[in-house]
Amino acid sequence: MYMNSAYLHNSLVDFKDKSSPLVVGSCGTYRLYTRPKLPTYRPRGRLDYQLLYIAAGKAHFFIDGQDTLVTAGHMVLYQPKETQRYIYYGVDQTEVFWVHFTGNDVKRILRSYGISLTDHVFYSGKSPEYQKLFQEMIQEMQLCRPHYEELLAMQLRQLFILINRQFKGGYKLAEYVQNEMEAAIHYFTEHYNTPIVIDEYAASMHRSTTWLIRSFKQYTGMTPMQFIISIRITNAQRLLRITDYNITEVAAIVGYDNPLYFSRLFRKQTGIAPSEYKKNL
Repeated sequence: MYMNSAYLHNSLVDFKDKSSPLVVGSCGTYRLYTRPKLPTYRPRGRLDYQLLYIAAGKAHFFIDGQDTLVTAGHMVLYQPKETQRYIYYGVDQTEVFWVHFTGNDVKRILRSYGISLTDHVFYSGKSPEYQKLFQEMIQEMQLCRPHYEELLAMQLRQLFILINRQFKGGYKLAEYVQNEMEAAIHYFTEHYNTPIVIDEYAASMHRSTTWLIRSFKQYTGMTPMQFIISIRITNAQRLLRITDYNITEVAAIVGYDNPLYFSRLFRKQTGIAPSEYKKNL
């Protein structure tokens, strides 16, 4: 099992805060591989809102007394004081991201982005952009840099915007195209630190490069190379945080033989050089 979470002011106690329109209280992720199950039961709910995103696998949510199977690409919204009961099973290899939030204008904000307050489960589509935003919120809350509370609220709004765009997208890919895009995502994720040539991958799938790039972007909101770079830089950030590897070593681990090119790309993606990033930690 993998987990990574962060809490505002390092407090595990849920709270209601009416001082601002939107306040992020906590954020995290779980991935189940070996643990048999991970149940949650809050009969009286919480004081804040909770939004969960099923990124992979599936989960069982008990809503209005019914066992509802929620698959990847869906989100679940709980309002304050609503009973919360759900279970993740290891056999399903569930990966879930969650965020708790409060504020004095939450209902209006959710409605403005088309997020229903009556439907607990809704389809949001699968996108690495969702995961990236959740990971950024977790990191911001862990680092507690200046104005991080304000940035967290902005990142949560950005998540709402992505959800709203999915609602208004209108165009849905055929099931076979979705399956091929899922296969591409899996391949790129497993081989992100190796030389990947998009033309060659498209040819191996008996598809044109143009078709692959267009379909992948429609499915994820990113081109294949943007997706690969995002994974590389995200993992580079983790290595800089938790290891003593130098910049050259980190660059090589995530797939870049040229540390200068890696540094330029890192700065472009994050706004800060890897050396500065590591120094700030």
